[in-house]
Amino acid sequence: MRQIRIGDFRIGNEEKEAINEILGTGHISEGVKVNKFEKLFAEYTGTKYAIALSSGTAALIAGLTALKYHKDYGIKNNSRIITTPLTYIATSNAIVLSGFEPVYVDVDKETFGITPENIKTHLEQVDDISKYSLILPVHLLGYPNDMSSINKIAKKYGLNTFEDSSEAHGTMINGGKTGSMSLLSSFSFYIAHNIQVGEMGAITTDDFDLIKLIRKIKANGRMCDCTICTRKNGGCPKIAAYTGEDDFDPRFTHEFIGYNFKTMEFQAALGITQLKKADWIIKRRLENVKYLNDGLEKHSDMLKLPKYDYNISYMGYPLVIKDTKKLTRKYLRTELEKQGIETRPLFGCIPTQQPAYAYLKNKYTGLLPNAEYLGSNAFYLGCHQYLEQADLDHIITAFDKILSTFRGR
Repeated sequence: MRQIRIGDFRIGNEEKEAINEILGTGHISEGVKVNKFEKLFAEYTGTKYAIALSSGTAALIAGLTALKYHKDYGIKNNSRIITTPLTYIATSNAIVLSGFEPVYVDVDKETFGITPENIKTHLEQVDDISKYSLILPVHLLGYPNDMSSINKIAKKYGLNTFEDSSEAHGTMINGGKTGSMSLLSSFSFYIAHNIQVGEMGAITTDDFDLIKLIRKIKANGRMCDCTICTRKNGGCPKIAAYTGEDDFDPRFTHEFIGYNFKTMEFQAALGITQLKKADWIIKRRLENVKYLNDGLEKHSDMLKLPKYDYNISYMGYPLVIKDTKKLTRKYLRTELEKQGIETRPLFGCIPTQQPAYAYLKNKYTGLLPNAEYLGSNAFYLGCHQYLEQADLDHIITAFDKILSTFRGR
């Protein structure tokens, strides 16, 4: 039976050569490849700086932690962060693990992101705005949030914005790419994402001080903030500038309580090969979404098909059950899996449908109707660049077969 996965990663000659080059140097921890990837990714996103970390979750935590230490921001513990209830749980986890409180507002049913209207409504009802610090929207499955409007609201209330662009590499909005529309942004290069290396993350920003802080935080808070260690090529500038009498070593002197979020040369090398293919990857996914939309239009009475927009870099092909009394997500996903088509639920509404956040359920029940509906009735399948027309036709035929049988029951 044909198997159609959510994502795929092909190891070609270019990828093999990139890995073999690293093995030949004998240097596998962070070095020249990581540095090159960071420069290329900053250029790709249209930001001044990028820094690679071990995962998208690490990027979120390191970015949030840096905002505590930054001289111009100094966000306090327990500060409230407005974010989305409908996304992979890593975003909320990072907020909580960094010592902040997530505050959820509802999402748009079509683009899955938090809306400026819902953010504005919430903030208008706040008694003490000093308890809030950030708005953290997530560009889910490639769909961009309205960052222009969100930034205006943030400015009005003295807040900053932090984009989670983990699933939106290359998505365009207002003439720029996601990840360049806020103070800082996180990215993930997980295997199913558009730019994929297995496990790696990144932060993008135009703030050099933030990058220096994140470079320290991701290495257990040590004083070193060099991109590549210069000891072998002329010495360490930190040691040269030090005036103390003790045996000072910035690699083992720690300014902050940090984490081990460093990455390796292998992932960065694969990321470099992926960036060369980014335009092709996005174009192929766009073509696949268009083909599937055309083929499944006949079922639009039962399924809400994804919004098609050539500015979107699609991470997946999302579908929403329209009438749950006639058709359930569980039934449809089960039948698709029987046809060899891998699917994923759309994550769930975090404060009301995720067990880890059950302590928030009473507080949010009934306040997030769109997120709860999508969390129970939306799902997605793959639209990745390696799907062939036969795969797309198999998906369409499977839906025809399942839904025609269902209609006849």
